[in-house]
Amino acid sequence: MADRIGKLPSLNGVRVFEVVARHLNFRLAAEELGVTQGAVAQQIRGLEAELGLKLFERHPRTLAITEAGRSYVGSVRRALELISEATETLRPEPQHLTISVTPTFASKWLIPRLPDFTAAHPHIDLRILASDRISNFQTDAVDLAVRYGRPPFGPGLQADLLFEQVIVALGSPLLIEKLGRPEVPENLAAYALLHDAHNFWPRFLEQAMGKAAPVSASKNIRFNQTALALEAARGGQGLALASEFLIGDDVAGGHLVRLFETRMRVGADFYVVAPRKPRHPASVEAVRGWLLKESAKHRTGAVPSDGQ
Repeated sequence: MADRIGKLPSLNGVRVFEVVARHLNFRLAAEELGVTQGAVAQQIRGLEAELGLKLFERHPRTLAITEAGRSYVGSVRRALELISEATETLRPEPQHLTISVTPTFASKWLIPRLPDFTAAHPHIDLRILASDRISNFQTDAVDLAVRYGRPPFGPGLQADLLFEQVIVALGSPLLIEKLGRPEVPENLAAYALLHDAHNFWPRFLEQAMGKAAPVSASKNIRFNQTALALEAARGGQGLALASEFLIGDDVAGGHLVRLFETRMRVGADFYVVAPRKPRHPASVEAVRGWLLKESAKHRTGAVPSDGQ
């Protein structure tokens, strides 16, 4: 086998040659490799001496690859790629994948389900970017996003419906026991309404109570995130509105109870969005498939309306 392979040049010199051929600059190559510029030049001189060929033409301010070097670098790159693929197959490294979500989606839905995801996909190193700002797939190095809105989200993007935005009202069972059901107009006046950035309360009360809805509430507390309003509701500080799919765990655990019969649609929904040509197709498809599978569980399971 060794006779068939033949005499190999310095593999370190070959690797340095490939980097220099890409940059056509010893300084930039040295920065990528984490060595000195002199070390790069020495490796190239050694490889040229070993091959008996000039690979680069040195000019005062530029570096040009020779015809021999241009012919050699294509084969070298293919060989290095094969070595890299063989090494990854032998000892696979976790695939890093970044998903952009809102803080509320992260805390109320995604994080509680992460153990199931990591058990099913141990090879994917999932990085969660939680922000209300819409991330850019290119500049922010995001592979996948959960976005609230209406498609299309942009050219070159694939969007799959994850959850419909269906707004319901919630409150602490202890607070409800103390103040009475808020569906009764006289009781509603005793409650603080916990608002988030969407400010759905006026529209919700109009649908839920019609003419009996109060013109204005005397008690209002405002938050910039739905998760904070829900946390305040759990603490008995008032009534909150949230999307139905976000509150299943709180209702099932008895921390919150559904109020009113109203389920309000608002015309925008949650989608999982990714580039049609992702950087890591297999990992993106695995995460997208898992998200859609989990959302299907919600649609087929009934969310209790009274905590029972």
